[in-house]
Amino acid sequence: MPLSSKITVGWRESIALPDWHIPALRAKIDTGARTSAIDVDQIELLPDGRVRFDVVLSNKHRRRRKWITADVVRTTTIRSSNGERDTRYVVATTLSLGGLKRLAEFTLVRRENMLCRMLIGRSALTRRYLVDVSRTYVTKPRSTKPKSPLSP
Repeated sequence: MPLSSKITVGWRESIALPDWHIPALRAKIDTGARTSAIDVDQIELLPDGRVRFDVVLSNKHRRRRKWITADVVRTTTIRSSNGERDTRYVVATTLSLGGLKRLAEFTLVRRENMLCRMLIGRSALTRRYLVDVSRTYVTKPRSTKPKSPLSP
């Protein structure tokens, strides 16, 4: 795909997960990570092989959550930045970024000490996006609140 037809995104973006009825989560775009990850809590493997988990919707208000039940696509072993290995469930859902929707896989992990609720890895970005690391919230404003008439 030519560069001119790719969607430019910043290193931090607001991402929607429409299949899960989540309109916006703060995400870090990380081309160093292969797989995307989402901040969850209370992961339960159900008898039918699916997984139930609590998506954390806000960093400041960790009690803002949404329960999701999803099929387990696979499990994977992740090596963290400090070298530790961890086995995680992988689920798939539709990701919406920059007006484009596509199916993406997410590992389920607690990201409570991280700035963003979600990490978008390169497999979700391949052939569609160009990352401008000097910018943030290129595809959607961080806040949709109207500006005060007194602000410049």
